[in-house]
Amino acid sequence: MQGNVGLRHVILTIALVLAPAPAFAIDEALLPRNLSPWGMFLGADIVVKTVMTGLVVASLVTWTVWLAKSIELRRKGALASRRMQALEGNIRLAEAAAWAGDAHDAVAQLIQSCAREAELSGGVLDDGLQERVALRLERVEAAMSRRIARGTGVLATIGATAPFVGLFGTVWGIMNSFIGISESHTTSLAVVAPGIAEALLATALGLVAAIPAVVIYNHLVRGIANYRALLGDASAQLMLLVSRQRDHREFRLARAAE
Repeated sequence: MQGNVGLRHVILTIALVLAPAPAFAIDEALLPRNLSPWGMFLGADIVVKTVMTGLVVASLVTWTVWLAKSIELRRKGALASRRMQALEGNIRLAEAAAWAGDAHDAVAQLIQSCAREAELSGGVLDDGLQERVALRLERVEAAMSRRIARGTGVLATIGATAPFVGLFGTVWGIMNSFIGISESHTTSLAVVAPGIAEALLATALGLVAAIPAVVIYNHLVRGIANYRALLGDASAQLMLLVSRQRDHREFRLARAAE
């Protein structure tokens, strides 16, 4: 009798060993073990991978534009300030033009344009010259403003579209997760969670790309506005210089008539 009991225990043990593993154990074995950002990227769908790659590239573009435009604004702003200080001194238009030379910075372009109009007017300093100089300065100022703002539009585009691109990647990833649930015939959270995590990573990358783009865009817009104010001050100083020379000439002509 005891022998039969022992045999039953052996048979039961063998049956338990040979029995199929539970479904949850199989599911866990099939799950990706690496749930780091890089592991989730490697495990994501090709569409989600493309979205993530595009968002990373957009983020790199944002920081590149910030670095390049910050250096450009600082350099050009410092040069414009130095030229403004020279214009505020006791200087004539011809002297300012000779000092500016063939430089291509914004204030030098304003000085050269003003001197060119005075040259074309034959040295006649009247109200018509002031109007023509004002038109020339306005055109040069607008051109320089467009040049300094070049490249900032991409920041506005990234800031506006990156969250929606990331959301598209999330929707696509969650849709694939639901398809996987349907095919595996299980609703275990352990099966659903990795796919949803990979999908949500796309939204996170969208925010990482968009938030700095918006902040940097607003920062650069303020810097560009300050630079435009410097150009406006330079134009006003040149108009004062032309007016001052005109008044001095009329004063000399009046003294000569006496």
